[in-house]
Amino acid sequence: MFVFRLDTRSGVPPYLQLVQQVRQAVLLGFLQPGDRLPLIREVVEELAINPNTVAKAYRQMEQENLVTGRPGQGTFVDERQSAVVPASTYTSLRRGLTTWLRRAYAAGLDEQAVDALLASVHQEMRNEGVA
Repeated sequence: MFVFRLDTRSGVPPYLQLVQQVRQAVLLGFLQPGDRLPLIREVVEELAINPNTVAKAYRQMEQENLVTGRPGQGTFVDERQSAVVPASTYTSLRRGLTTWLRRAYAAGLDEQAVDALLASVHQEMRNEGVA
């Protein structure tokens, strides 16, 4: 079962955090077409947030055709959604990134410096037309 989490320090509205988590989970293959999301009341109980916040996130995902609501059954990842890259590729890349992050933190970088470094390299790659 998919579990949501909230980062109260991120500055991102809670409903957008929920939407982003589902988008990422689908992209990475953690959620597959037909998988059911937790019921709104389950998310409310787990995260102790307003039901309207969760409902807003689910509506947003439906508008983006990321999920489909089925009355009386729940909300499911839309059948048209699928991971773009095989999960094994993400697993391998994740291992490499984990190793790199451990080296970065061991070298004394903090989270803000790591984010800045990743963003600058990503921007360079976009400028080169690679990303």
